Amino acid sequence: MKNEVVSVQIRGILPANSGCALFVGNDQKVFVINVEPQMGAVIGMFLRDAPKERPLTHDLINRVFQGFGITVERVVITDLKNSTYFARLILQQQNEVARKIVEVDARPSDCLALAAAQKKPIFVSAPLFEQVEDMSEVLDKMNEPGGESSDE
Repeated sequence: MKNEVVSVQIRGILPANSGCALFVGNDQKVFVINVEPQMGAVIGMFLRDAPKERPLTHDLINRVFQGFGITVERVVITDLKNSTYFARLILQQQNEVARKIVEVDARPSDCLALAAAQKKPIFVSAPLFEQVEDMSEVLDKMNEPGGESSDE
């Protein structure tokens, strides 16, 4: 993986016919990653810090990480192949003896959920960011008064 990355955030979530559209980007460009409807709901809950009746799978993962002194350092969306995005979860484990960094291959939806839960940075590889279609106009229309997101 090239070290050149672009900082992005989750800019919006829109239910869609095939699942949920996550708008990811920055002031320069926004692109869409389609995820399962449940993952869209989970990511939205983490972004809003919504209380949950019972721990979700990502809450469990976070608690296991805490138990072993592991933190999510960052998430990097690395590639797009055959309409499927790929991502890496960068973890750090530190104790009194050493600091260890581990990169784990993971679905972008899981990476984004963990990043949202722990308020950690999200990056996209620069070559991928240049390649993806800019969906900023769609997001802007969605956020206008009377746009699709206000019909909840």
